[in-house]
Amino acid sequence: MQISVTTGTCAAAASKASAIYLISGECPETVTVKNLQGHEFILEVFKESEYFGVVKHSYESTDVTDGVKVLARVEILDGEDDLIFTAGEGVGIITLPGLKLPVGEPAINPVPREMIKRSVREIIPRKKLRITISIPDGEKIAKRTFNPRLGIKGGLSVLGTTGTVKPMNEEALLSSLSLELNMIYSLGFRELYITFAGTGENFTRKIFNINGRNVIQCGNYIGHVLDNAEKLGFENVIICGHAGKILKVSSGNFNTHSRISDGRLESLCTHLALEGANSDIIRRIYHSNTVNEAIEIVKSEGFFRVWNNIAETVSRKCKERTHYVMKVDTVIIDGSGGILGVYHES
Repeated sequence: MQISVTTGTCAAAASKASAIYLISGECPETVTVKNLQGHEFILEVFKESEYFGVVKHSYESTDVTDGVKVLARVEILDGEDDLIFTAGEGVGIITLPGLKLPVGEPAINPVPREMIKRSVREIIPRKKLRITISIPDGEKIAKRTFNPRLGIKGGLSVLGTTGTVKPMNEEALLSSLSLELNMIYSLGFRELYITFAGTGENFTRKIFNINGRNVIQCGNYIGHVLDNAEKLGFENVIICGHAGKILKVSSGNFNTHSRISDGRLESLCTHLALEGANSDIIRRIYHSNTVNEAIEIVKSEGFFRVWNNIAETVSRKCKERTHYVMKVDTVIIDGSGGILGVYHES
């Protein structure tokens, strides 16, 4: 079975090939590298000018880096037993605090760094080395990743923890959200705005006139974001999202993926019933094809305050989840960014 390897594994193999060339003057056809658990990967390598490279293949995963070249160049410097990492073309630089490496460092994560170090030290044990990693087209590809939000500029990150890429890697997405939260907290923010996607962020910034970096898109993972916000010590959270997502949270769903949770119209029906809506209105809402259709029914029947009640329920459930250590406000919006309901904790 073909295995999808990470950019970190590719970088380790390319670096080892460059080190072999420095010692022997020959470029091997393949090299063997190990992850930190000792599992071996045999990868084909090639020489390209002063660099040595590996083509990254993602056989089992839809990966934006599938097919890219990961290149490395090892240079021997004056001195002993030191190793310097440099970002070449298409590898990002860290510009904001709160990530796993200091500001100014190449975005080559700690585990790939250790894999590269071990691979190269098998060939060149004690000399001072500079290792330059390059990913041509990395700056363009990085625009489709979390890097711009994390303050990683100029290209991609060199990633990996096990050496291989997991299909539909939810763990990587959750890790990116955690890193973004760390970065926001490290910048000194204690108030966090949570939205669900890009359109919601745009509306949130407009509604609250926000220009700062303390807005995070949680996607389907509002529970994960809330849990980490609590652990980090955020004091205030403002959730702003479309009624469709907010209604799921009001039902106690903290993963809002369509395969995992729903209950949107059921929650709306419950709140309308508590407001005294008759059975005809409840039935029409329940059989609505979309939440937007339900919003129009609520509007036409004049039950505007139901959205404030739903917003209050969302804030209460989020506070329960986070052990009442944070203030939580909720704003519900429609598809045009218009405000339907608000709960503000006094």
